[in-house]
Formats: sequence, C-alpha cells, structure tokens
Amino acid sequence: MRHAVEVVDEPQAHRFVVRVEGEEAELVYRRPGRRLAILHTGVPDAIGGRGIAARLVAAAVERAREEDLTVVPHCWYARRWLEQHPEEAATVRVEWPAAPPPAPTDRPG
Repeated sequence: MRHAVEVVDEPQAHRFVVRVEGEEAELVYRRPGRRLAILHTGVPDAIGGRGIAARLVAAAVERAREEDLTVVPHCWYARRWLEQHPEEAATVRVEWPAAPPPAPTDRPG
C-alpha cells in the first residue's frame, strides 16, 4: 500500500468505507447473529491498485476478531484474500460458503 488509509465503519449502512481523493471504496457486510458476512468489496478504478480492498477486508477480519464473530466470505475478493493470508484467517473462525462466488472480469484495487 503506497499511502496509509483510514477505514471507517458505518454500521447503520452495513459497510466499511475508505475515502481517497474524492472517491469512495467500500466493503458491504451483514451481521446475522454472531457472523460477519462479507457481501461485496468495491474500489473505484481511479483509486485502484493501492491495496485499499485488502485494507477493507483486513479491517473486517479485525472487527470479527475483536467481537468474536465468524467471518463468512461471500465476496470473491474477501474469500481470495483469506485464502492468500492464512495467518490472518487463522485468527478468526471462517465459515466458507459451499461454492465461491464468481470473480468479475475487473478487480478491486
């Protein structure tokens, strides 16, 4: 990540947000019971390639760890990030959905 970014939780909107250069990246989640279901991670192209999507997922995992929640990665990017960061995934309970969601042709940054 080139620059430090601040991740803000907006619980009333069910999302974590990063605002950079007038653009807004988000990770959308739901909290059914003791689960943190990650539904979508999106980063505008204008601010992509800076590790912002990774920071959003890391913030969600950190929240799950702090609140003893099970992470459910429905979002393809969050699932891939957890698979690629087993040391972080090992710090929380992860409930893997049966089938991974399809990856879009574009990627979050």
